[in-house]
Amino acid sequence: MSGSSSPRNYLILIGDALVLGIVTIYGFSSHGTLGTAGQRMLTTFVPLLVAWILIAPHLRVFDRALLIDWRQLWRPFWSMVLAAPLAAFLRGALLASPILPVFVVVLGGVSAIALLAWRTVVWFVLSRRVRLHG
Repeated sequence: MSGSSSPRNYLILIGDALVLGIVTIYGFSSHGTLGTAGQRMLTTFVPLLVAWILIAPHLRVFDRALLIDWRQLWRPFWSMVLAAPLAAFLRGALLASPILPVFVVVLGGVSAIALLAWRTVVWFVLSRRVRLHG
């Protein structure tokens, strides 16, 4: 991860992973297959998380100095937009199935919006702490 490897960075990564897990659950739920998906959800979640971990550091989404600047909230959003094609490719390879372009767009869009929401909360909490504690 870019920036320092503080415990805060790991908590943010864990939060990112939880958000991507929620996106995965939402996807299966929206298709009416959540009740029968079981471990199949891992075929979406794991590639999504791996792609995020590979792409996000290049846009410095874990850089502590950037986490408290609201003008940098574009970074996690666009990182996920860039990670989605890789996630879909990894999922397609794992399942030996074709990659549907609409899947890439929906996966990237929903994940990017979810991460933007989560990272906005992170920004709010961290920037407030900086203001309160100097």
